[in-house]
Amino acid sequence: MEDMYDESGRDWPHDPDGEEGSEGGRKYGMAVLSKKVEEDEDFPLQKEAFVAEYGDDPVRINYETVVSVADIFEHVEAEEYSDKVDFWKQVGQGMRAGDLWDYHPGGE
Repeated sequence: MEDMYDESGRDWPHDPDGEEGSEGGRKYGMAVLSKKVEEDEDFPLQKEAFVAEYGDDPVRINYETVVSVADIFEHVEAEEYSDKVDFWKQVGQGMRAGDLWDYHPGGE
């Protein structure tokens, strides 16, 4: 995957494609965020606390785009998530609203 690159020019706290960012493999978007929450321990989860802890971390959106967790959550409206399913629904809506995600179910 040497063709992976980061056009953002930002100085990330860790390499989005390195061990800390992707655990040795290429993980994108929600897969990266998934590693940051535990179903049994972290919910209900407050948006403000999550962004305070992980906001500067890089998230690879696709082969050419890397954004911060904070950049993603600028587009997420909900302030609290009751469980992991609620978290994913809200984050997915935010990513689509911010044009960070190409997938739009139902052709939206």
